[in-house]
Amino acid sequence: MPQEFAHPEAIVSTVWVAERLRDPSVVVAEINSHPDEAYETGHVPGAVGWGLHTDMEHQLRRDIPDTAQYEALMSRSGIAWDTTVVLYGDGNNRSATWAFWVMKYYGHDDVRIMDGGRTKWALEGRPVEMVEPVIESTNYRAGTPDPGLRAMKEYVVESLDRKGVTLLDTRTLEEYAGQLTSAPGTPQPDIYRKGRIPGAVHVAWDDGAAQDGSFKPVDELRAMYSDAGVEASDEIISYCRLGVRASYSWFILKYILGFDDVRVYDGSWTEWGNSAGVPIETDEPG
Repeated sequence: MPQEFAHPEAIVSTVWVAERLRDPSVVVAEINSHPDEAYETGHVPGAVGWGLHTDMEHQLRRDIPDTAQYEALMSRSGIAWDTTVVLYGDGNNRSATWAFWVMKYYGHDDVRIMDGGRTKWALEGRPVEMVEPVIESTNYRAGTPDPGLRAMKEYVVESLDRKGVTLLDTRTLEEYAGQLTSAPGTPQPDIYRKGRIPGAVHVAWDDGAAQDGSFKPVDELRAMYSDAGVEASDEIISYCRLGVRASYSWFILKYILGFDDVRVYDGSWTEWGNSAGVPIETDEPG
């Protein structure tokens, strides 16, 4: 990968993955919001499949997977503490960056994103298979969670008036303006209030993706965020509706552009828009 990336070790190409499909030190995982419509119809040979809303979310409360759930997923996926884990997924890799963020939260060192995800792999005509791999399970143990990667609601509230903090809304412009609760053309969840967190700047997450699903060139990304007032000297808190799109922007800022202090507010608008007593901005009258 180009050395212009701030952390080139976190991003691999489709060529790199294709050359290591049978490497026992590497586990490739596809993360998908609808595995039955994607992973099960054809995936990178040897890749394990993870459900975005099953494996990468807590199944009782609105939260990330707890330690036990995360360790069980890693173990049945054949992942050890020193395994190189390569992630790719749907939605221009936004599901993959969410899994990357969760794995970094729990301390896994060698985790990487396959640039371009499913889209680029398919466009290049690379082989796929529909059979699930036979996995030898491990006894994975998570590291100590890193609270510096995550912003809870109370932290965001306390940050509203702090200098040097930028709130980054990564949703669509319609959501940011308070017109919709989800992206246009998708089901609109029943969130009590529409709008945005006061003072948030807007850069849609997918403005960072090229047509082939890969990340846009570094110079374009840097200019895009700088034009919106997102600077490396500030602490950045990204959010969306569920946290998934925010993780994509978090990855760009931290691993491609090299920003030091970036957090994901994974409660995002689902929590904020349903909370009592928190301030809201909107472009809508009234």
